Amino acid sequence: MTQTSGDTYSFHLGRKPYLRASLLGYLLIGLSLLFAATSAFLGVKLWPTYTHDFTPYLKWQDALLSMLWFCSFMILVGTVIAVRFLFALRAGYRHGILILEGDRTLTVRDLSPKNYASIYWMAGTGISCCAAALIGLVPEILIGWTVHLPHPALVLFATAAAICLSLAGLAVTLVAVSFIIIGLIGAISFTRKMGAPQTYRLTSQTVLRIDGFVLTVIYPDQPESLFDLELLDPHDQRRLLLLLRERWLDAARPWNPLLGEEIEAALEEAQRALIVS
Repeated sequence: MTQTSGDTYSFHLGRKPYLRASLLGYLLIGLSLLFAATSAFLGVKLWPTYTHDFTPYLKWQDALLSMLWFCSFMILVGTVIAVRFLFALRAGYRHGILILEGDRTLTVRDLSPKNYASIYWMAGTGISCCAAALIGLVPEILIGWTVHLPHPALVLFATAAAICLSLAGLAVTLVAVSFIIIGLIGAISFTRKMGAPQTYRLTSQTVLRIDGFVLTVIYPDQPESLFDLELLDPHDQRRLLLLLRERWLDAARPWNPLLGEEIEAALEEAQRALIVS
């Protein structure tokens, strides 16, 4: 913790949490790049194994190729966001993860390692939507087989059935593709906000809660922030809790009537962590 001015306190990301989160990030990024490279390589190897002439139906090789390359793309998107989070971790370690300016404002960064799960959940959801889109196109792949059936009657009925199924499957594909587009657009905002500082005014409209050693900050028209106190060194955990209690009492307890009890419970947990460390 550093006191930058008379009533402004800056708390930095603890060294151990920083190293753990950074190592986890580097490991995930390395595995992601390996997976993306493997998927792209398989797609490149598949490309020359079939002809690319136009056909009125979808070739299964095209579907597989699209899946491989889209997997590679989504994993790279997740990797970019993970790299962005690593930069945010470094900023939190060097410049502060939580800044308390008297009883006026509170600035926090959500640098919990759980953000990695959110990143790759987003990438996995995109891949799942791509798979759903391709499943919707399976009837169009079947057309490529039905037109080669030995009997003309079988060709007629089987192709007609595949066309009817393809119309229903097209609805699934359109929905899945729309989800992919919406997700990619949302990923831009998600990346920009990943680990970014959020500043809240400490007014009567602000809600502060501590539950499970996690500080929750809520303010109207602003996104909710969750700050894991485990990200601080044990000494800083206690100092922050004492400062919050002091500011809460000075401000006539507006943020949460039960905050005092929650701080006391968190102080006991911080004291146990301090003894263990």
